[in-house]
Amino acid sequence: MGVAFLIYGKYGRVLGIVLAGGRGQRLSPLTRHRAKPAVHFAAKYRIVDFALSNLVNSGVFSIYVLVQFRSQSLNEHIERGWQFGGALRGRDFFITVVPAQMWTGEHWYKGTADAVFQNLHLITIYNADRICVFAADHVYKMDIEQMMQKHIEQKADCTVAAYEVPVGEASAFGCLKTDEDGFVVEFLEKPKNPPEIPNRPGFSFVSMGNYIFEREILEEVLVEDANDPDSSHDFGKDILPKLYKNHKVLSYDFKTNAIPGNDKPYWKDVGTIKTYWQAHMDLLKENADLNLFNPQWPIRTVSYADPPGFTFSVDNSSSSVEDALRAEGSQVIGATVKRSVLSRNCVIKPGAYVEECIIGRGVVIGERCRLRRVIVDAQNVIPPDTEIGFDEDWDRQRYHVDPSGIVVVPMPAIQLRAKVNFPYPDSGI
Repeated sequence: MGVAFLIYGKYGRVLGIVLAGGRGQRLSPLTRHRAKPAVHFAAKYRIVDFALSNLVNSGVFSIYVLVQFRSQSLNEHIERGWQFGGALRGRDFFITVVPAQMWTGEHWYKGTADAVFQNLHLITIYNADRICVFAADHVYKMDIEQMMQKHIEQKADCTVAAYEVPVGEASAFGCLKTDEDGFVVEFLEKPKNPPEIPNRPGFSFVSMGNYIFEREILEEVLVEDANDPDSSHDFGKDILPKLYKNHKVLSYDFKTNAIPGNDKPYWKDVGTIKTYWQAHMDLLKENADLNLFNPQWPIRTVSYADPPGFTFSVDNSSSSVEDALRAEGSQVIGATVKRSVLSRNCVIKPGAYVEECIIGRGVVIGERCRLRRVIVDAQNVIPPDTEIGFDEDWDRQRYHVDPSGIVVVPMPAIQLRAKVNFPYPDSGI
């Protein structure tokens, strides 16, 4: 399809709004110093790259990214890697970061719906006909045009991307009860008895937090919600539970989505340390569900001028790397790495043993260290002969140990040259 097709064709003027302000508290300490969408993923990406790649690969080239909490690294990432060149950038070709600008008072965004409400002027300026409001805090691959086609064909006011899960797991999500035509007849937030999908016993639809709205409907419901003093101003908690009662809300079955390149759709909520670690381990399997190597549906990110990854042996220490995902500049020097993810410019020194670990950007693992099921956040230097992941009591005294047993080494604290006490001891670099 041509670029102009999505902008001026049968879909009208389509605007993408990416919700990237999430605090991500359940993913702490990885989110102590950055927003959840800025958390690193799969050696070289950040979580936000998946939402942006889906939009761009689907032909949506007009995108606002709404940011809020601890957004500096997220802002820099988008500025460095997600800008159109000078000849392309314009009214219809842009990816722009939008911080909370306090248009409605001296407060930040109160919720996902309030974030869009505070930026209704951007929808007016762009003269949008339809708005894709998509989450930036999940790892997923989907062709948004296919969802748009269903939205148009069914003449929906709003279309919600729906993910099929077993009934026993659905209580943790916002659930959609639908009729046989796929229209929502009830929305239930974390129900004890999730509704089953018609003709699919044992399974329920849960909301993925991705929506397509007709402009007039979005404006109407956001203004109404803003005037409701009892609302938490959230799409899932406040907008959807009311919207289906008076408007046509369509459920889009995510598993019907087809990715070009003989690929398949993927969605995972990596909102906890356990699910974040497990998602990385899943990437190391043969024929992983998340395919990062499909040239017809690339996951895009910032390209740095880093050297290639390098593995070599020194003295009496040979190198061994098995089942690993590695980014540019990663060095394995006379060390053993098994089922692990190595980010940009990390160094694993002689005699070290690393198993089922996620090693962050710029990390140095010292000589003869032993790490097992450990997430080491960026810029850490692990001293020689350190063992992590073998003695839980010892680890708890020094690091963060998740209930799942995964150990997290947070980013190092700020080191001031001045002899003063820094007021925020958890601040990283």
